[in-house]
Amino acid sequence: MTPFTLPPGYARIKVVKSFHELVATPFGGGVNALCWPRTLAGDFGEVVAQLGVSEGIVTLDDARLLTLPVSAAGRAAIDILLEDQRLLRDHDRDPVLNCIHGYPRDEEPGPVPTDVFSFHTDSAPVEADTWLCTYHGPASEGLRNDEAQRRVDLRETRAGLLKCFGGEDDADFREYLSENCYDLHYAPVPQARPFSFGLGNLWRIAVDWPGSPVPACIHRAPETAPGQPPRLLLIS
Repeated sequence: MTPFTLPPGYARIKVVKSFHELVATPFGGGVNALCWPRTLAGDFGEVVAQLGVSEGIVTLDDARLLTLPVSAAGRAAIDILLEDQRLLRDHDRDPVLNCIHGYPRDEEPGPVPTDVFSFHTDSAPVEADTWLCTYHGPASEGLRNDEAQRRVDLRETRAGLLKCFGGEDDADFREYLSENCYDLHYAPVPQARPFSFGLGNLWRIAVDWPGSPVPACIHRAPETAPGQPPRLLLIS
């Protein structure tokens, strides 16, 4: 695994050295993403191969992981998967481990795509954050806040949304944007430089919630090409 390095000049990410520091460090001062860089032992590809599935999204529980017939390297990877989930559960999180061969796409995306391949922020009605780790396959991607523009603020996109809404650009329209999550999706500006979250690194990123001290972290699932390996992704 390639060691994680901060994108040049990117001050919104803070690198930490432990899970405890990842939990205890508050968002603030513009920092909206915390990363615990890790080089993990074990063969996560073997774990994926032993699942015996080739499409869709498969959620893995502890029992299934423990029954997989794997080598010592595969067992080392499973031990890490179990331990990461234990740490999160001990801190009142609800982690989900997925093996992802493909995500559903918007069948009729309209003016704003809202699938996971679109750069977006997560949102919540109360204080919250999102945890992510890619163990195998293409990693999640991030986008600097100053290199992104809300799609609903793009003139042509907003005009298209108003046409779909069938009304005026007023409070009801803004509620329509929020209800459909259109206002959570972003377009990269010209010359934007998206960055990879990397493999094995555990991330805690800021969410859009009322009163958040920082802007939410913009991210997406990576676009995948035929023949690429499936993703093994932890999210909470």
